[in-house]
Amino acid sequence: MSGTELGLAVSVFLACAVEAVEALTIVLAVGYTRSWRSAMTGVGAAACVLAALTGALGPALTALPINVLRVVVGALLLIFGLQWLRKAILRGAGLKAIHDELDSYDRGRAAARAAGAVESGIDAYSFTIAFKGVLLEGLEVVFIVLTFGANQHNVGLASAAAGVAVLFVVLAGVAVRRPLARVPENAMKFAVGVMLTSFGTFWGAEGAGAHWPGSDAALLAIIPFVLVLSLLLVAALRREARQVAIQP
Repeated sequence: MSGTELGLAVSVFLACAVEAVEALTIVLAVGYTRSWRSAMTGVGAAACVLAALTGALGPALTALPINVLRVVVGALLLIFGLQWLRKAILRGAGLKAIHDELDSYDRGRAAARAAGAVESGIDAYSFTIAFKGVLLEGLEVVFIVLTFGANQHNVGLASAAAGVAVLFVVLAGVAVRRPLARVPENAMKFAVGVMLTSFGTFWGAEGAGAHWPGSDAALLAIIPFVLVLSLLLVAALRREARQVAIQP
């Protein structure tokens, strides 16, 4: 496995694991509170929609000319990567609350209880919430799989990494029977943001006609550069926040 393929697999695994944790919290909340049968039916329906999207869009993306594909994929990765990285930097600096899965779980259960009596057969509330949660989180998974996989013409590897991540999270959730609150979600989002931003910069520039020194080996410099710059931003924002806090 080349360095680029390894980076692809790790990035896809981490991104999909984060999204799977959030989807798992939603499903657990409605499943334990209302109807497991209806919640799992919603999960199955969402999985079918996501599989159809992946099957339809994957070949279409890989059919694009490689330079066009890299520009498009690079731009999309930068958009998503910078969004993830921005939120992770703000959380790391203490300027944005750390995402709390237990709090999300409790709020989900409270909303499920307030939705009224559980319907016989398929409970519409449980089905809808589980379907929507898995579909929305899954769309980001599909985006990551398709952009990384299509650019490397290796959708299979990206899909396998996503599948392993989702399976790992599901098995962990089944084992502990509760939200995975101890998962270092912000650290994972920080890492994913760094990887998406780095790969987006690399592929976008290549598609625009730039030639990186050392070809794929340039990623070994780009990724640490983005990481160090992000950590410096966290430190700077923390220092600024402390200075504002101590001002009379």
